[in-house]
Amino acid sequence: MFPGRPGGSGTPQHPDANLQERVPSLTPLFEAPTMAPEDVVANARNLRSDVDTLHFGPPACHVYNPLDYAWEMHREYLRRYGEGPKEVLLLGMNPGPWGLAQTGVPFGEIAAVRDWLCLQSEIGRPANEHPKRPVLGLQCRRSEVSGRRLWAWAEATFSTPEAFFKTFFVDNYCPLQFLESSGRNLTPEKLAVADRRPLLEVCDDALRRTVEALQPSLVVGVGTFAEARARVVLGDDGPRIGRILHPSPASPAANRGWPETATKQLEDLGVLLH
Repeated sequence: MFPGRPGGSGTPQHPDANLQERVPSLTPLFEAPTMAPEDVVANARNLRSDVDTLHFGPPACHVYNPLDYAWEMHREYLRRYGEGPKEVLLLGMNPGPWGLAQTGVPFGEIAAVRDWLCLQSEIGRPANEHPKRPVLGLQCRRSEVSGRRLWAWAEATFSTPEAFFKTFFVDNYCPLQFLESSGRNLTPEKLAVADRRPLLEVCDDALRRTVEALQPSLVVGVGTFAEARARVVLGDDGPRIGRILHPSPASPAANRGWPETATKQLEDLGVLLH
């Protein structure tokens, strides 16, 4: 068990999202072949190289790539929990300053990574580090609320990481964190258009490869941005696509009880949680 159990938070619901339609269980009718985590590791390694070739101007003044300085931890996460196929891919947007940017793990709240996921690999520092946003790895004392909520829900629902990852995998669409000169977090949709376009192309390709490797029946955007990119990338010929509320503390809806909301939305998408 790790401290700081739920509260709730997230991005507002998209008015066009149809999460209430009941669908059949996602339990497969046949036993799909096991896929080695090394396929997912290779995809992450390619994504790391691809985003390292990109250049960003204002308002992005500092760009962190955890796939570089926290590669050992990220690779450990993929190798331990990335064996496919998975029934559900939970897709976040990009790193938060106190989560993946610190640990190399999606929604990587420190206590959850250390105490529940039991990951301990070495973490370095970004080359162009903002003085207000240092990377301290597992020594960081700040708590990433979104990650705390997501992993606390996973633990409360499945008890063990092995049980959770038998059905789910958690990944981010974009591996980069962007900071303004003030240290304020900058989300990908607020990048300059000329910078955003090549980033989306690279991340779209990586998402396609992840879906090919994991073969999920359902891709669930954690928030509206991730859902929108999944729809653009995967279209109508791939897995079903849905969305759950983002657990961010900036969302009043999530602060009113994110675990209960996320559970209901997943169940409405046909995911059996009990």
